[in-house]
Amino acid sequence: MEKKTIFDLHRATVDEFRAAEKTPLVLVVDNVRSLNNIGSLFRTSDAFAVERMVLCGISAVPPSAEIHKTALGAEDSVAWVYRESTLDAVRELQAEGVTVCCLEQVKGSVELQEFKPEPGRRYAVVIGNEVDGVLPEVVDASDVCLEIPQRGTKHSLNVSVSAGLAIWHFFTHL
Repeated sequence: MEKKTIFDLHRATVDEFRAAEKTPLVLVVDNVRSLNNIGSLFRTSDAFAVERMVLCGISAVPPSAEIHKTALGAEDSVAWVYRESTLDAVRELQAEGVTVCCLEQVKGSVELQEFKPEPGRRYAVVIGNEVDGVLPEVVDASDVCLEIPQRGTKHSLNVSVSAGLAIWHFFTHL
């Protein structure tokens, strides 16, 4: 098989992407410390046309050479805002009518594959810090907690991998 060229892929320009219809999904980034993870989150959000990202707390923001290394320019195509408080960001989204889904391992969580996003609704996925996860007060304020089932010896996935799985889930259902 022959690999597709950049021309075969028919990718949008940054301006075309910004004007295009988006997946009704907001990615809320709660205190993610790694700039490589932030860049990966931008790149995945670009790939699946996420509406916007909300970078919170200690999460770095563009412009940044370290973010650019993994984002590869997606930090220019994906809309983003910064909020100091993740809890305030979640409350703002809920006031807009967005259903906030926290990606966290908690009692009473719903396994990701069991959660069926409803077309016509807007959603946000909150992803947390690489060590501590999502802030407890943000977990409590969320409308639902989603968990990625795992069967191995480790108790978690890398935050950018987890976000990618969740974004893909919403993308395929919406």
